[in-house]
Amino acid sequence: MIAEEKLSAAEAAVMETFVVPRYLSIFGDLALELMLLGDSAKVVHLGCRTGYPDLLISDRVAECSIVGFDASLPALELARNKMALRSGPTAEYLVSEGYPTELEDEGYSHVLSIHPIADAETRAMLFEEMARLLYSGGQALVAMPLKGSFLEIADLFREYALKNDDGDFGRATEESIANRPNLETLSEELENAGFSDVDVEVRKSVLTFDSGRAFAEDPVTRLLIVPELRASLTDQDLEKPLEYLRDAIDKYWSEGQFDLALNVGCASARKD
Repeated sequence: MIAEEKLSAAEAAVMETFVVPRYLSIFGDLALELMLLGDSAKVVHLGCRTGYPDLLISDRVAECSIVGFDASLPALELARNKMALRSGPTAEYLVSEGYPTELEDEGYSHVLSIHPIADAETRAMLFEEMARLLYSGGQALVAMPLKGSFLEIADLFREYALKNDDGDFGRATEESIANRPNLETLSEELENAGFSDVDVEVRKSVLTFDSGRAFAEDPVTRLLIVPELRASLTDQDLEKPLEYLRDAIDKYWSEGQFDLALNVGCASARKD
């Protein structure tokens, strides 16, 4: 099971200012497109970080209540401060480091998770919690990078393993590629948690970096991509592979930008 990384106050501010518009919005926009909203909504946002896209949800519903959970108190405080500027929605942001949460069973119309950092075991716990919280007919939405994302990193990690005769790391890299969910496996995981009417939308996108140093220092890399890599490469020390990755980007893309592929997926599922 992967423990959620807690954002510091400085990291929470960087997340809100730089990571949300550059990266998380790619996933959040797709989730908002698939979100079925009427005149009212009771929403739970699991792993809410700084509360994106809660304000956008509240803008679309006449009567809206939101409960957000995250392991980082500074991130939650930022979410609370943003929501306090609005007079319409009611919102509560609570610290939680695992599942199940303290909320009652079957009390909510929507449960949302944007880019969870999770291995298969943690995803199963997340989806089971989503199913527990929704009332019959409620909608679960989970947006995350699917198979085909970060392939450029995987190729350079393979190269690192070959050049350094690191068979364990090479095998771990291959397993991480194979184990990343795709449209079919994400649907199966949600169905195993008790959902039906599962629909997964997938869209291609790219993240662009000017150099290896820009990649290494980008807040998106530090706060979400590297934790994502750690979740998929369990028990592997990434310090040297990441150094190799930075230098290889500078070498191979010295005269151009480094484009990192993303397969942005969002699953919509209904509670029976």
